[in-house]
Amino acid sequence: MNEEVKYQIALTLLPGIGDISGKKFVQYCGSARAIFDETRKSLEKISGMREASIDAICHPKKYLKRAEQEIEFMEQNGIRPLFFLDSDYPRRLLQCDDGPLLLYYKGKANLNANRVVAIVGTRNITDYGKENCNQLVEDLKSDNVLIVSGLAYGVDTTAHKASVKHGIPTVAVTGCGMQQVYPSLNKKLASDMLEHDGGILTEYISGTEPERENFPRRNRVIAGMADAVVVIESALKGGSLITADLADSYNRDVFAYPGRINDLYSQGCNYLIRTNRAHLMESVLNLRYVMRWDAEAKEEKQTAIFREFTEDEKMIMDCFGSNAVINLDDIIVKTDMSTTKIASLLLGLEFDGILMALPGKRYQKC
Repeated sequence: MNEEVKYQIALTLLPGIGDISGKKFVQYCGSARAIFDETRKSLEKISGMREASIDAICHPKKYLKRAEQEIEFMEQNGIRPLFFLDSDYPRRLLQCDDGPLLLYYKGKANLNANRVVAIVGTRNITDYGKENCNQLVEDLKSDNVLIVSGLAYGVDTTAHKASVKHGIPTVAVTGCGMQQVYPSLNKKLASDMLEHDGGILTEYISGTEPERENFPRRNRVIAGMADAVVVIESALKGGSLITADLADSYNRDVFAYPGRINDLYSQGCNYLIRTNRAHLMESVLNLRYVMRWDAEAKEEKQTAIFREFTEDEKMIMDCFGSNAVINLDDIIVKTDMSTTKIASLLLGLEFDGILMALPGKRYQKC
C-alpha cells in the first residue's frame, strides 16, 4: 500500500476530526498527507480546526504508528482501504455529508453496482417476515442488484443467506473492526458471502469492539450506499426505523411491508407507511415500479431513437446513472459546468420531454 494510506488512516484517528470536517480539511490541503505537512501556523488559519487536532497533527507519531499496524493487519487479511477520494469508494455515500472518510473492505462485490438495495428489519423476525424476505430476494435475482444489510440476527441474516442461495452478491456493513465477525454465530455466513462474491464493509479500525453506539452510525452507511431501503419487519423503536429515517434524509426511497395492526414487529412498518415515510411493499413489483427499473431499458431505447444528445447533454444524462431522480447539486458537482449553462441545458431537455422538473431542485427522467 502506498504511503498516502498511512496518513489517511491516521487522519481518522485524530481527536476533533470527524467525517465532515475531515473531508473539508483534505480538500483544503490537497491530501491527507498534506494536512500533516502543514505548519502549526497554517493549521491555525484553517476554519474549524480545533486546538486538540492541531496538537495531534504536529505530534503525529502515535497515530502514524497505529496506522502502520493497521496496514499490516489489512495486508495479512486481504482488506482494502477505501478513502472517500478513491474510485472504488461507494459513490452513493459521496452524496451524504456524513459519509465515512475511510472504509475497510474485504470482498469482491462491486460497491458501485448499478442497483443497490438495502434490506433491514428486526432481529426477532417472524415466519411472516422470513417468507417476505426470502421471496423478495429470490425475485430480485433478475434485477442484477447488490443487496446490503448489517449481518445482525433476524432480517439481516435471512437476507444475506437468501442472497447467497440465489447467487446475488451481498455485502454486510458491520459495527466493529475486521478482527471479528459479529455476531459470532454468523462467522460461517460471512465466509459464505465472501466465497460467493460478496463482501464485508466497516468504517471501524481493527480492534474496535461492537459497542452499542456503533450501530446507529453503521446504519447511515447501509442507508447511504443504497438506492432503496426495504424494511421487512420492525417494532416502533429500533435500528430499522433509524435506518429508514436516515435513508429519507439522503433522498433514498424507503419501502415497508405492512402487517396486522396488533403484531409487535409490524407496528414500525405500518407507522412508516401511515406517515408516508415509506412506500407500501407487497412484492418486488412495487419496488420495480417506484424505482422505474422496468421502464429504464425501454426509455433508453426510445431516447436513442428519437433524440440525439450533444456532448454536454450526455454529461447531464450520465449523471442519472440508474437513478430516475437526481438533485441539481449533484449535476453541478458531476459535470463541473457553470450553473447558467446547466440551467439552459436542463430547460432544453425539459422542452423536448426528456426530463421533468420536480420540487426541491430535482429532475426526473420522463
